[in-house]
Amino acid sequence: MLTKKQTELLTTLLEHEAEFGYAPSLTELCKALSIKSQGSLLKRVKALTQLGYVEPLSYQQRGVRLTKKAKEQRTVGQDAVPYVGVIAAGKPIEAIEQRQFMTLPDILTTQLPCYVLKVQGDSMIELGILEGDYVIIEQRSYAKNGEIVVALINHTEATLKTIEQYPDEVWLIPANSSMAVQRYAPHQVEIQGVVVGQMRSYRTL
Repeated sequence: MLTKKQTELLTTLLEHEAEFGYAPSLTELCKALSIKSQGSLLKRVKALTQLGYVEPLSYQQRGVRLTKKAKEQRTVGQDAVPYVGVIAAGKPIEAIEQRQFMTLPDILTTQLPCYVLKVQGDSMIELGILEGDYVIIEQRSYAKNGEIVVALINHTEATLKTIEQYPDEVWLIPANSSMAVQRYAPHQVEIQGVVVGQMRSYRTL
């Protein structure tokens, strides 16, 4: 999972290469990210290096280069996106990991890694997310309040809900007026991604 700062760096690198065709220098990266210290930037670079997204250039070049893994994220909509199982829009259930793939249009994905989940349950129906729908998830470990997230509860159960985060509590809010808000201590909830797209089939079997 990428942190918010790691995501900002990876996105900046992808956008820079798409526009200019070469890797930015550390000075250019600091300016683009409004970072005053190259030391702070290098911590993010090291993290992305360990995750396999970038590799350092020579000392003389003073920059970083995107790896093949990172570049593949830019065209993720043209390739196979993993479908990893079922997510509960109701009572939390375990997300069942599968090894299938779907081809999606670019408009439904982002520059970051994405995956697809099938919705089970009716807790998000008032936001138009119905049982049997497929949601596209941007993989990241943070979210803004009000975003629809895949939340992992107590390291075991996954659910799809709108999130509100407070210093001492996290609310997972259903979009179904007959259901109550689920409240947890912050350490009980891990964000696994944020909904960025949705698909539905009207085919009758």
